[in-house]
Amino acid sequence: MKIASLITGKRVATISSSATLHDLVNALRDHHVGALVVSPDGKKIDGIVSERDVVRAMPSKLDGLANMRVGDLMTREVITCSPNSTVAELMTMMTERRIRHVPVIDETGNLVSIVSIGDVVKAHISDLDTERKALSDYVNS
Repeated sequence: MKIASLITGKRVATISSSATLHDLVNALRDHHVGALVVSPDGKKIDGIVSERDVVRAMPSKLDGLANMRVGDLMTREVITCSPNSTVAELMTMMTERRIRHVPVIDETGNLVSIVSIGDVVKAHISDLDTERKALSDYVNS
């Protein structure tokens, strides 16, 4: 199964690198997501920032959290995929790199969508269920 089938009609939430930590946590809450793509225009990717990034910043920077910006927390080296990537490829990559959110980019490098580990697991389970049903139908016929 291709990633393109998972992202049909799915919007991606973005945030500016200059946004405050307060803006970030509100956006995560409001969009009901675990990560936001950091982008100045909704197309170019500057980074990605997740709930994990906020939690990881807390022990060493607790006193300065109120003054922090998204750019201070974000991951700058973003792992991406294309709509033509497969669910199996993405599942392997996410497992090996221990990441839960992967932005999807088009052939020009522009942001198209984002895929979460939940999207990938749901698709994989659906594929397994379809295969199980086909095998069951075959055996029972």
